[in-house]
Amino acid sequence: MAAALSDHALFTPVSSLAGRTDPPRHPPGEVRVGGFGGFMGLARYLGDAEIAAVIDATHPFAERMGWNAATACALAGRPLLRLERPPWRPGQGDRWTAVETWDEAVAHLEASGARSVFLPLGGRDLDAFAGLSTVSVLIRAVDAHDPPPPLRDATVITARGPFTVEGETALLRDHAIDAVVCRNSGGPAGAKLAAARSLGIPVIMRRRPPRPVVPRVASVPRAVSWLETLT
Repeated sequence: MAAALSDHALFTPVSSLAGRTDPPRHPPGEVRVGGFGGFMGLARYLGDAEIAAVIDATHPFAERMGWNAATACALAGRPLLRLERPPWRPGQGDRWTAVETWDEAVAHLEASGARSVFLPLGGRDLDAFAGLSTVSVLIRAVDAHDPPPPLRDATVITARGPFTVEGETALLRDHAIDAVVCRNSGGPAGAKLAAARSLGIPVIMRRRPPRPVVPRVASVPRAVSWLETLT
């Protein structure tokens, strides 16, 4: 999104990053790192910085920021667009179980008899799996966990995508993974799902949380077109 606007004749992008990965990938143009202090702080920033419009391009599971953006834009009188990549959908050969919460995922794992599970999740999500006592867990994260994840039998690898289907297939096979647990982040980075499909491994997929009802597009060109309608 920032790259598409970096040379635009009418708009100058200001990208806001949460700053939870070290080091973060900086998009083109001005970058702001860190929180705003809730929706009131964001509303003040929109006015002080003379922001003309907001595009919420946060991760599909960045639940709080979506609601803060909607409330702040309403208070500040700024138009808001949600740029959201389409969710993954199961296809032929997929063995998916959809869940609403991680507690549901844990219960399903325990009932399934899985022994080796792949959890490509962030640190805060891993806390829900602390009670697993008979399952070995393979964790992949962008940054090393500090403190270590609260799991009895865990192997942690650090890596940043994109990943290939061949690499993911080898990873699942080498670690004898018999279940994958992930969030429905969507987008092109579905190599682990294709790998699970090819190996016949079941996937427990957490559905996306609810978002405010705002205008929504699924591609950068459509987001640029939306901005151009505001002029």
